[in-house]
Amino acid sequence: MSIAIVTDSTSDLPHTRLRELGVVNVPLYVLLEGQLYQDGVQLSAPDLVAGIQAGLKMPTTSQPSPAEFAAAYRKALETADEVLSLHISGQLSGTVGSARLAAQEFGDRVTVVDSQTVTLGLGLQVLRAAELVQAGQTVPEIVATLQRVHQRADLRFTVDTLDFLRLNGRIGGASALLGGLLNIKPMLVVRGGRVDAGGRVRGRQKALADLVQHVQQYAEQHGGARIAFLATVGGETDRAAVREKLAGVPLQDMGDHSIGAVVTVHAGPGAVGVALEPLTA
Repeated sequence: MSIAIVTDSTSDLPHTRLRELGVVNVPLYVLLEGQLYQDGVQLSAPDLVAGIQAGLKMPTTSQPSPAEFAAAYRKALETADEVLSLHISGQLSGTVGSARLAAQEFGDRVTVVDSQTVTLGLGLQVLRAAELVQAGQTVPEIVATLQRVHQRADLRFTVDTLDFLRLNGRIGGASALLGGLLNIKPMLVVRGGRVDAGGRVRGRQKALADLVQHVQQYAEQHGGARIAFLATVGGETDRAAVREKLAGVPLQDMGDHSIGAVVTVHAGPGAVGVALEPLTA
């Protein structure tokens, strides 16, 4: 049985990598100044940030329609027997709901999974699913493997300000970090499918040091790790600094990743983080 993988643009995997793997990408939307733009197709994160810095109103985001998912499934099923559809946490977006509505048309040929995470947390699940397809696992086996991995997976990041999350209503348990002292940098985690507080430190350098220490402890606890380094626009230099400080730690490096427009709407410019998974299920 051949299996096609479908995901959405919040996986933040490069289009070239998705094409290499044969993964179908369904973009979310950014609503900017009354105009809808497809994430990563009609609007890039650098253009979005430039617009906000130039004084455009704070944008919002929206999910693809069930019809868009149905079209993606129909196309995928022309060459595959089944579809595995992996998406951003249902607590952060209605995307997985749209996917499930669309899947009803195709019966058991389409399986929709709520990743319970976002950005490279989702992206690492997509990469592992593609590996498991190549290894010959069935859809139920892949879903079970992803669930085991997710129980030990980790997504941690720091942002310059919580304003973007607050204004877009995605702040979750991180609301406990609002306010506070000057130059306090929030540490955030995605836990139970939502953005939650991971602590706070004074200053950017201590925030980066916290990320480094967290990765070191995770790798020690799990006997190594798969890691993806991530940043929104303006966070690239700090992302490189985190990577440099982790030299010698037993990590399977899944690469540097630039966060797309939809996630940038919520995280804001200058965010830096890591997505971690155990090496095996």
